[in-house]
Amino acid sequence: MTPLRFAVFGAGFWTRPQLAAWAEVPGARCVAIYNRTREKAERMARAFDIPAVYGDPLELLRREKLDFVDIITAPESHEEQVLLVASHGLPVICQKPMSTSLASAERMVEGCARAKVPFFVHENWRWQQPFREIKRELEAGTIGKPFRARLVMISGFPVFQNQPALKEMERFVIADMGSHQLDVARYLFGEAESVFAHAGRVHPDIRGEDVATIMVRMRDRTTVVVDLGYPENFIEHENLPETWAFIEGAKGSIELAPDYWLRVTTESGTRSRRIPPPHRPWIDPYYEPSEASGVPCNANLLSAIRGEGQAETTGADNLQTVRLVFAAYRSAETGQAVLL
Repeated sequence: MTPLRFAVFGAGFWTRPQLAAWAEVPGARCVAIYNRTREKAERMARAFDIPAVYGDPLELLRREKLDFVDIITAPESHEEQVLLVASHGLPVICQKPMSTSLASAERMVEGCARAKVPFFVHENWRWQQPFREIKRELEAGTIGKPFRARLVMISGFPVFQNQPALKEMERFVIADMGSHQLDVARYLFGEAESVFAHAGRVHPDIRGEDVATIMVRMRDRTTVVVDLGYPENFIEHENLPETWAFIEGAKGSIELAPDYWLRVTTESGTRSRRIPPPHRPWIDPYYEPSEASGVPCNANLLSAIRGEGQAETTGADNLQTVRLVFAAYRSAETGQAVLL
């Protein structure tokens, strides 16, 4: 199998684990990297043996023979860069969140459709193995029809020390971590019909919200409550970046508990098993499930680019998650439920 040649745009915080994840996927090779600060791109290129470095994305696209581009830059740059790549007729992968506004995300999807190029979003959270197992249990009808679920991602980790740029985001926890959790809700229960949200700010020195509670009514009548927060307070079980879950059905329940314990309870009793992320030496322990899930996500996207399978997180599909995100913001701002 001849490896597909791809380029990466961006050399920031998430580029290293993304390139490491690509190295685990047979059939793709990064041959070029762009970053506006060329020195950062050069350091990343040395670390991953990338032969070509650019400080101008247009020059990269003109000079390199590519099969696709993976964009791992700040959300505010995504639209311009995605449409630039699409104008060169290349499939494009974009890091989540897709963009900083719903209108921008819609333009990205429409622009790639007009250019007749595949557009994907690197939404890896649903690729964590516990969620794949929960999906199998739900599809098997183990707990009957689900009627209520809770997804929790609350952490005391000093995320703003690790990524200080997050302090400047006007919209933070719903757009950032909420994108992941709302996509998981869609993956498990289908599309939503309404959203009601509250959001707040614990840290006084940040621009956006750092805590939020979102209630989503799904079309299948399941009510999903998503709790989000980086309050940096003291909690017994630090779960960054685990998501805890509790799903109630007519015949039982499913719990995803701390330390990756999955428990399925029915009238027959409780089945428990631990499903930790696969160990890989390059993974930062603080981001273990997130970084590990990049490997199957990339494999799924590469299969679609090769024409060998269907991608789960196309731009068109992820646009539904983006709509949920901005509906949550409208609800939080108005104090009213938003119908979708």
